[in-house]
Amino acid sequence: MQEPCAPGAGALRCYTARAMTEARRSPLLEVFASRRMAAMLLLGFASGLPLALSAGSLQAWLTVSGVDIKTIGFFALAGLPYTFKFVWAPLIDRFEPRWLGRRRGWLVLTQLALALACVAMSGLDPADSVAAMGACAVAIAFLSASQDVVFDAYRSDLLTAAERGAGAAVSVLGYRLAMLVSGGLALILAEQWLGWPGTYRLMAGLFVVLSLVSLWAPRLADTVRTATPVRRELTGFVAMLVAGGGTWLLASSLPWDALEPGRFGRLAIQTFCMAAAFAAALKAARWAGFPSFVEPWDAFFTRERAWALLALIVLYKLGDAFAGSLSTTFLIRGAGFTQTEVGAVNKVLGLWATIVGAIAGGAWLARRPLYGALLVFGLLQAVSNLGYWLLSVMPKSYALMTAAIGVENLCGGMGTAAFVAFLMALTDARFSAAQFALLSALAAVGRVYVGPASGVLVEAFGWPTFFVMTVAAALPGVLLLWWLRSTIEGLSTAGRPEENAP
Repeated sequence: MQEPCAPGAGALRCYTARAMTEARRSPLLEVFASRRMAAMLLLGFASGLPLALSAGSLQAWLTVSGVDIKTIGFFALAGLPYTFKFVWAPLIDRFEPRWLGRRRGWLVLTQLALALACVAMSGLDPADSVAAMGACAVAIAFLSASQDVVFDAYRSDLLTAAERGAGAAVSVLGYRLAMLVSGGLALILAEQWLGWPGTYRLMAGLFVVLSLVSLWAPRLADTVRTATPVRRELTGFVAMLVAGGGTWLLASSLPWDALEPGRFGRLAIQTFCMAAAFAAALKAARWAGFPSFVEPWDAFFTRERAWALLALIVLYKLGDAFAGSLSTTFLIRGAGFTQTEVGAVNKVLGLWATIVGAIAGGAWLARRPLYGALLVFGLLQAVSNLGYWLLSVMPKSYALMTAAIGVENLCGGMGTAAFVAFLMALTDARFSAAQFALLSALAAVGRVYVGPASGVLVEAFGWPTFFVMTVAAALPGVLLLWWLRSTIEGLSTAGRPEENAP
């Protein structure tokens, strides 16, 4: 029992000291106010900074430089490394520059390489050096995707079970703030003060500063892992690429048009081609001996109900992805709002609602188990889609649009925090780069395929029925989550103390 504060001049100091002591004992403050969370915020910022530099901001530079629209369209292919980062993620697990500490070495190297790529791009004229600009854009996307792989692995290895939700939240905050800097702020700086070459040089300077953050970030303990022969790893990697790429080309070149497939049929054909390519790549990796790719899969499937966990990864945010896939089109064409209105509310309010939702989700997870957060946020994600349904059946209303967008993004942000914490809990510390990259790629499958399906559904049934379907699409994930309760509750208590040395 605490001693009461004695009356007199020192009473205020006594009460203040007691309040500060109690605050320091708060689990929420202990989780958020730490060097680990500061590192998550800044490294999340580093992860989000390059995205627009090979996408939206680059498109703006090409546009004002007079590059034709067809060429600008091809620059979208520069983002392919983000889709296929799981292919080289196993090599990041296997070959690490240990002289800067586990994971931190790759972080520093990718950030310094991003700085060099930005400097190289700043010296080019888009009108005269389109091919070189394209090469720099691909390099930035590849280095950015590689940095994402390392950061995801570092975050998974560093954080304890109690910190995962908060870590997911603050890294999302950093990521979104960085997108504002390299996206919207970069456009203003380029037009008003620095020009595009100067803006890219400024971004290069930011990457150099962020490499110092990586050096300052907490050091990880080394894991004990048998070093496999370098030649065997590289041979397996090449065999996997050749088998996967060859199978994809062969399957895609078959005369599918003779079957006269509809839009759903074409989607099914593309799914088959991708599945066949992945199966061939995995078979080749096993045949040639690519341990860094095969071992993470084998380790994952030693888990109880591994296939069900993979299904949950695909299904958990499916309803949320359905609702968001055509949200801008719906607000303009279906609900009758202008582009300016949609930009002001959907993009700005939606962004900040997502950030607030992620932080709220992280705070919830700092105090409560993972399973409960996934269940509550999964249900909220489903119900929040009804806001768009109301917009589709009610008269045009700015207040209703604001509420629908705010609630949907708030709930989506909370669900994202819990979902990222779930992925972190699933990873094995020995293979965290490879496993997180594979699991996050699997999570993107639903987001990729809901776009074509959404357009067909809206055309066939209309907007109101479509948004009711998005609610229904969220329910299988919630039911599977309920069935996996005991497995997920086990993940909540699975810490890796040996991996969390500061």
